[in-house]
Amino acid sequence: MNAEIIAVGSELLLGQIANTNAQFLSEKLAELGINVYFHTVVGDNAGRLEQAVRVAQARAELIIFTGGLGPTKDDLTKETIARLLGRELVIDEEALRSIEAYFARTNRTMTENNKKQALVLQGSTILKNEHGMAPGMAITLNSITYMLLPGPPKEMQPMFLKYGRPFLMEQLGHHERIESRVLRFFGIGESQLETDIEDLIDQQSNPTIAPLAGDGEVALRLTAKHHSEIEAKKLLDKTEQAILERVGRYFYGYNDETLFKKTVKMLKEKKKTIAAAESLTGGLFLTELTAIPGASQVVRGGVVCYANEVKEKVLHVPASVLTTDGAVSERCAQLLAENVRTLCHADIGISFTGVAGPDPLEGKPVGTVYIGISTPENGTEVYALALPGQRDAIRIRTAKYGCSIILKKLAAAYEG
Repeated sequence: MNAEIIAVGSELLLGQIANTNAQFLSEKLAELGINVYFHTVVGDNAGRLEQAVRVAQARAELIIFTGGLGPTKDDLTKETIARLLGRELVIDEEALRSIEAYFARTNRTMTENNKKQALVLQGSTILKNEHGMAPGMAITLNSITYMLLPGPPKEMQPMFLKYGRPFLMEQLGHHERIESRVLRFFGIGESQLETDIEDLIDQQSNPTIAPLAGDGEVALRLTAKHHSEIEAKKLLDKTEQAILERVGRYFYGYNDETLFKKTVKMLKEKKKTIAAAESLTGGLFLTELTAIPGASQVVRGGVVCYANEVKEKVLHVPASVLTTDGAVSERCAQLLAENVRTLCHADIGISFTGVAGPDPLEGKPVGTVYIGISTPENGTEVYALALPGQRDAIRIRTAKYGCSIILKKLAAAYEG
């Protein structure tokens, strides 16, 4: 089944809101093995919407609409689709009762145009709206399935998951298990990752392999179909093993796991604490770590040492080092990591210093980064990086590299 998603709303074209509905639906449809080949956005105009639908009818077997089901005159999705399909709009009594009950419960007067939200395509399957007023609907005519969903994500997402997805699974005519797994990688670019596993991607059928680029990271979504959940997971395991044999040194986690979550998790497992001295990152590293529940068990504290005076007076980096080697240097990173560990009585000290831009600093180009890691057992190591990108990208990638280095060190210590 090939699909097209049509988002209706002039606010999308004006850039007032982002089309997150299309992103959500594409992800969920991919899990069902449904190919989304086109995203279309149309303003609140019946003529242009009709034109977009006619184009979609020629190239899709499933057309999903989001938006335009509300009570106002610019909510025209149902009316346009009804006219195109030659179907009447009829009142769904259950939806009308729900709308009336809402107004009664909130002591508000229900205007006549609110009844419009209870209109549905005659003969369609009703998709209940348990988080709003206007119900969704789905109907198949002339081998094309049309699904109409509300625009607000808080209404659309639960409606699709509870009612829309089962409807589509029934339309597909099978009841295979769809199992997905996301593998997360750091320290390798999307193009390099794809090159390293190119033959596996070319040969894919079941499971499928879909690369996903992130902020300095890359992920692979593996999706397997089988009548047995156990067999589907075996297919995923086999594909994962083949991938990790090629690029396993860059792998760090699964699904919604982040480098920061994984770092907190592993620090807990190893019963290690950490402290950070942050110049370049300005507190970003500890902000991300402490946003994770339970971080208080492993985070001792830290110092934002943007100014050289703070590096010298608080973290005891000698003025001679700042003058001779510079704040952006291996020696400075080393001392910052060692001294913050001692200051905060932590098992691990980490430091970040470098040049985020937009201008060079101390004769060093933008993207020059030094990360220091200090432990009592292994002393202090400093990692020199040359990172691409703009200021914000360099800062977040620096913090992520810090996590990546810590994870590898903890893993090596565990294996040892």
